Amino acid sequence: MHRRIRTTAWLRRAAVAAAWITCAWTAQAQTTTAPEAPLNLRQVFDAAWARQPEALALQARREAARARQKAAQAWTPEPAALELSNKTDRLNRNQGARELEVGVAVPLWLPGERSKSAALADAEEAAIESRASAAQLRVAAAVRDAWWQWQRARIEAESARDQLDNTRRIAADVARRTRAGDLARADQHQAEGAVAAAESGLAQAEAALAAARQQLRALAGRAPAATETAGAAIEPDPGTASAETDAHPVLQELRDRAAVAEGSAALAAAQSRANPELMLATTRDRGAFGESSQQTLTLGLRIPFGGGPRHDARSASARAEATEAQAQLALERERLGAERETARVRVDASRTQLAAAERRATLARESRGFFDKSFRLGETDLPTRLRIEAEAAEAERQAARTRIELAAAISAWRQALGLLPQ
Repeated sequence: MHRRIRTTAWLRRAAVAAAWITCAWTAQAQTTTAPEAPLNLRQVFDAAWARQPEALALQARREAARARQKAAQAWTPEPAALELSNKTDRLNRNQGARELEVGVAVPLWLPGERSKSAALADAEEAAIESRASAAQLRVAAAVRDAWWQWQRARIEAESARDQLDNTRRIAADVARRTRAGDLARADQHQAEGAVAAAESGLAQAEAALAAARQQLRALAGRAPAATETAGAAIEPDPGTASAETDAHPVLQELRDRAAVAEGSAALAAAQSRANPELMLATTRDRGAFGESSQQTLTLGLRIPFGGGPRHDARSASARAEATEAQAQLALERERLGAERETARVRVDASRTQLAAAERRATLARESRGFFDKSFRLGETDLPTRLRIEAEAAEAERQAARTRIELAAAISAWRQALGLLPQ
């Protein structure tokens, strides 16, 4: 009976251990074999924007703008102040004279200051959002440039790798035929030289690819896998979005900046002097020992004189900021118009180049097949075969590169239109 109980317990422990080992092995297998999802342009941009100082400080700036709006809606421009004073003759005559004063000083808005402060706070809130949008577009420009440089480097590496495989296949065929006496040793040396050149080209292309990956990593904190070979996703064609000129984030940032400057100038004009203060105080005093205390009430108004040169300096600076922003807005509108037209022409030219490059690549593949067959039959010499192989590889590389250039041109067009990566 006891032996049966011990056997059953041992079997249970063994089953639990086996189940635990199976679960651990399955989890490890999933961890090691699950491929990392390939990155796309939008993910790289999101990761890069999350690392930017503007993105990290954006929430704090929004809170500051809301606080300024609340301050502009307050009853007073500044908080009220409590005033306390105590007079006594204890240190000289000590005849019991006492005077205690308690008062409150309340700052008052100048005429038009409250409404202009509210308008300035609203303009500053809008400027924060447009500034963030413009910063996003600047980050998008850097990300797009690094992304398409990586795509170009990836295409170069793939083309160099394919060329190396083809030259190695030709060199193996030449070596076999040289051993059979069909070709001379000079042909084998020439084929091996072509392999060495292809190896050198592949090493150079892989070095450029590694540098492009590191550039992406520096921007986004992550980079595509070294073995990632997925094709480049073309961003959507902007189409009719090219007509929306005034919606560009850079122009909106400048308009909001000009609005803030104009609001600052209007507020500076209203703040021609310091804020007046309304004072309310009560005083309790006595003249000497034994006298009864008297209590009085004081109501006063403090009106500062005009600001003078300091006020003039603030107003002039605000007007200068507004003038500068307006002038820069006009120049930026012209520059963006020219940039958009250039980007659109570049897209049209890239489409034409892609059609020609694909036609050339198709013809080169067919010619390579013809000359490969004739070389195997001994009807074509090795230099001609190597030349045809190099021309076909160049045509394939040019076609792949042109596809990337078309995608990059569309991306640059979207950048000129102020559209973020998708």
